[in-house]
Amino acid sequence: IHSGDSACSLPAYSLPDKILKEIETQATALAKELKVIGLMNVQFAVKDGVVYLIEVNPRASRTVPFVAKSTGVPVAKIAARLMAGEKLASFKLQKNKQLQHVAVKESVFPFARFPGVDVILGPEMKSTGEAMGIDRDFPRAFAKSQLSAGSTIPKSGTVFISVKESDKPAITQVARGLMEQGFSIVATRGTAKHLEQAGIKADVVNKVLEGRPHIVDMLKDGEIALVINTTEGAQAIADSFSIRRTTLLNKVPYYTTVAGAQAAVFAIAAINKGEGLDVRSIQSYFAA
Repeated sequence: IHSGDSACSLPAYSLPDKILKEIETQATALAKELKVIGLMNVQFAVKDGVVYLIEVNPRASRTVPFVAKSTGVPVAKIAARLMAGEKLASFKLQKNKQLQHVAVKESVFPFARFPGVDVILGPEMKSTGEAMGIDRDFPRAFAKSQLSAGSTIPKSGTVFISVKESDKPAITQVARGLMEQGFSIVATRGTAKHLEQAGIKADVVNKVLEGRPHIVDMLKDGEIALVINTTEGAQAIADSFSIRRTTLLNKVPYYTTVAGAQAAVFAIAAINKGEGLDVRSIQSYFAA
């Protein structure tokens, strides 16, 4: 990410070719062994370079229309014709087709419609829909995905950062990237101390339990443009619930993972370059 003469070096949002090849190998082996004709839904998890299989089902999923729109291949139509007896070879599909764009799928959550619901994520499925952002690169595609899901990434303002101990090393680059984009930073004492030690100016703001004025007051007064909050442990999650709930009700963009915050910095930097987000038809991405 480049902002003027400064640069923020954040990790690339892609899996190594070795991991992608392993995922392809495992998915192919599963399909052949299960003798699937049509569509198959596989869920993998990658941790420390190891590919884990979560589940596999011989059915369609919500990912099918996303894949079709992002690749230009009518996946569901082809699957239906395969199940009706046509041969896969007759469709002349191009293997490992190189796309000149990036598509990002974002989950849409109904948190605001239910009183008392926490926005923190867990292993269970909470989303009620999905949105898609597509553009020539990841930052703009991510920005569009957020906009499609009802969250507008700010271009300036004050960011509130409070992260768990294990996320503090990673949050340093995120905070530095935000500072380079002109944002001011407020943080809880532990996070602020860590950032100050890394040479990043961060004003301390009270947690709710530490007394007023605190971060919830700032959120209600419209002083916060973006929230980055990660936490762990039952007590810490309960203590920070009011922050996440107030963020939601006041429609302030929030990220509860460092990965999400990193992606947001990518998007902010791209938007602040002045090129903006252009609007194109989905068909134009696949025009010869």
